[in-house]
Amino acid sequence: MAERRLFGTDGIRGVANVAPMTPDMALALGKAAAAMFAGRKGRKRILIGKDTRLSGYMFETAMAAGIVSTGADVLLSGPIPTPGIAYLTVGMRADAGVVISASHNPFEDNGIKFFGADGFKLPDEVEARIERLMDHPEELPPPATGKDFGRAHRIDDAVGRYCVHLKSTFPRHLSLTGLRIAVDCAHGAAYRVAPLVFEELGAEVVLLGAAPDGTNINENCGALHPEMLARKVLEHRCDLGLALDGDGDRAILVDERGEVVDGDAILALCAVHMNRHGALKGGGVVGTVMSNFGLELALQQMGLRLVRTDVGDRYVVEEMTRGGYNLGGEQSGHLLFLDHATTGDGILSALRVLEVMLLEDRRLSDLASSFQRFPQVVLSGKVREKPPLETLGRVQAVCREAEATLAGRGRVNVRYSGTSALIRVMVEGEDKGIVEEWARRILEAAGEDGILA
Repeated sequence: MAERRLFGTDGIRGVANVAPMTPDMALALGKAAAAMFAGRKGRKRILIGKDTRLSGYMFETAMAAGIVSTGADVLLSGPIPTPGIAYLTVGMRADAGVVISASHNPFEDNGIKFFGADGFKLPDEVEARIERLMDHPEELPPPATGKDFGRAHRIDDAVGRYCVHLKSTFPRHLSLTGLRIAVDCAHGAAYRVAPLVFEELGAEVVLLGAAPDGTNINENCGALHPEMLARKVLEHRCDLGLALDGDGDRAILVDERGEVVDGDAILALCAVHMNRHGALKGGGVVGTVMSNFGLELALQQMGLRLVRTDVGDRYVVEEMTRGGYNLGGEQSGHLLFLDHATTGDGILSALRVLEVMLLEDRRLSDLASSFQRFPQVVLSGKVREKPPLETLGRVQAVCREAEATLAGRGRVNVRYSGTSALIRVMVEGEDKGIVEEWARRILEAAGEDGILA
């Protein structure tokens, strides 16, 4: 993997206006990125979108200044989900797309990530080259002067374009008329798009988390906090609830009984349907090291395989394109339907599930019951540093003990967060008590190895 100092598993992220997430960094990043992407005939064009965080204005302005100072043009979409930027980057023939968002993080944070002209997130090697240009500005082309400055243009119909695209992925012979759907937009980037799409396809929408004020994004709502959505689903007798995160690229569903349906369960029910109709490609599904063991067993029973990658939806996408798969995703709700999109899309994921519900005439609770989840415990601890995991003697020893005890009927995974100073310990198996005990012991071992803050 290419060495990167700023970029993590999903772009650059941190507390807004605290290094590295400063406007000075964004200005330099804009210059380096503009130099990195090859332009078509005429000026380079780079699209910038954002979520609803107050600091988004600052980073949008700084990024745009850096880009236009090189002579490239900027297209500004305003607040729109991350997958909308991926779609518009391709549809508007831009040379790259920029998303200013910290996804599910609290409003104090912000981040910057990129899409290439093909709508896919950048590989590690390209991010590393951008960082090198930031560290060595003397290698950048001369700055523009006079008439060579770039221009910034606002796209007034960005939301409309993206809505049309989403609706086009839903079969024309189907309608959501008669369905009641609760949608929690997390006061984030999807607050305009999501209700429009479902209402225009015929659904009655119970709308939550759609009043962003710049500081309430993800606050006790959205994909990380589906409890309020579950209550509203029961209160309004909804057929389905959809919880989005701040940038709209993940989906956590709630069935008509108020039960949460996560990314693994969505992958399972979609895989069953797609496999039955000959639409599943690659002979399996791509997940991550965090995907539940129950998903792996459910796929095995259908003669399908689960291919695991590192955590991060772009790693899932890379494996999908490499292996010819069209379905993949993460337990957290980043779901990839490569026949329709190049990145995770929460609204699109809900449309795919609704399509299955209508075609099979079954409720979500019934569809989700085909997936038998293994008890899984994830514990996190703050760390002062991130030494290679293989150097942590106590952690490695306790992990070996845990794996021997689980005897092939469970898994242990220890990793560092790609976006925070955390170590994450995941243990799963058939007995919840045993799983909880081993997760606790492994995290204690990390403390004995001296890395916990």
